[in-house]
Amino acid sequence: MTDDPRSMRDRMLAGDPYIADDPQLAAESTRAQSLTHRYNTMDPTDGAARRAVLEELLGAFGPGSEIRAPFHCDYGQHTTVGARTFANFGLVCLDVARITIGADVQMGPNVQLLTATHPLEPGPRRDKWESAEPIVVEDNVWLGGGVIVCPGVTIGANTVVGAGSVVTRDLPADVVAVGSPARVVRPIG
Repeated sequence: MTDDPRSMRDRMLAGDPYIADDPQLAAESTRAQSLTHRYNTMDPTDGAARRAVLEELLGAFGPGSEIRAPFHCDYGQHTTVGARTFANFGLVCLDVARITIGADVQMGPNVQLLTATHPLEPGPRRDKWESAEPIVVEDNVWLGGGVIVCPGVTIGANTVVGAGSVVTRDLPADVVAVGSPARVVRPIG
């Protein structure tokens, strides 16, 4: 892994193993921490100012969307949110890789979208190597409270994921899934 001439940031964005010691990554992370701190401490009745912070922080933030504080992310700019999406208190987006959240998505409190992953082997993990895989939440998905979505997962349109579920694999469109790991229990419609 040490023979690669690319920067650690370039490796990260390509989904390849990297160590998070790149100065540009540090600057981008600090930017996100500053903006999320500002957002999380703002007056909740100041909708226009709150929206402006999210538009500055995120890669895209669709019209009519809302994320309730507190909200936490690694970089922000790697997360896009479609129109009319609602995230309740405590959303965590570890957006080392891209997180794409569609339109009309509903997320309960304490949902976690986790793109980051680490080696199973103890040596590389001790040496701080990591990587990431993108997450896609398609349109009109409902993620119940406490849902955890793991790296590399796509959740199909209109799917409902029950509270407390851990989504470790792709879920098709138009189903209800529950459990740890989440499994499809029935189609919708």
